[in-house]
Amino acid sequence: MTEIQGKVAFITGGASGIGLALAKTLISRGARVAIADIDEQALDAAQSELGSQATAISCDVANLASVEQAAEKTVSTYGEVHLLFNNAGVGAGGIAGEISIEDWRWAIDVNLMGVVHGIETFVPIIQSQKTGGHIINTASIAGHIAAPYMSPYSATKFAVVGYSECLKLELAIFNIGVSVLSPAFVRTNIHNSGANRPSADKGADGDEPDTFKALVEGGLNPAVVADWTADSIEANRFHIFTHSELMTAVEDRMEDLLSDYAASAASDRFAA
Repeated sequence: MTEIQGKVAFITGGASGIGLALAKTLISRGARVAIADIDEQALDAAQSELGSQATAISCDVANLASVEQAAEKTVSTYGEVHLLFNNAGVGAGGIAGEISIEDWRWAIDVNLMGVVHGIETFVPIIQSQKTGGHIINTASIAGHIAAPYMSPYSATKFAVVGYSECLKLELAIFNIGVSVLSPAFVRTNIHNSGANRPSADKGADGDEPDTFKALVEGGLNPAVVADWTADSIEANRFHIFTHSELMTAVEDRMEDLLSDYAASAASDRFAA
């Protein structure tokens, strides 16, 4: 079990959506939080809303130096840090053959390298404290099941899931728990993130399709996801899922994997 009461948490993408909801939930359970975000206007609003139990830090997760500076500010403010939420992310999609390489790099830099920067910066700090901790990486159900026109997003989220599985095995000996949060549609601003992608500077349409926008706006309340995430951290649960109706899609993927693996196992080409 990972205790939240009395702990210090660092949350990327913490000024809105799931990140802000996590900050509120953690504070209600007795934690102090540092919220990091690239949107300084949203940070100011979040700081006002959260009050003295939170510290707002401007941070670009795609920039390692920025993450390192945010870590230094967190430790200088609170003296320690125990819970790391690599939550910042962007939506990126398109049709194969038409997605700019710059947009691919943007998605990878934020969704994957943002997590890497958080891990490589904060894990040594948590290890040095010798009191344990917990890491929560936000992936997506798109990191478990694929959908058309979402290649950059899904590829990075599959990577976060695999990365988290490695971390779970590596960090257990240091009493550092690992969880991977894989929600489906939640009411956040992710459908607006396309306006910030590199191709938008070249006149490309940065808006996500209306259907995607409608699904996001009709999604779960972030507060529900945050509360379930906190429960799962305290239970030391690795996978944190939300939408139960998508379990069948995960099962279908597993059946495909097992069926194809069985075909290989039945072939005499791979006999010992």
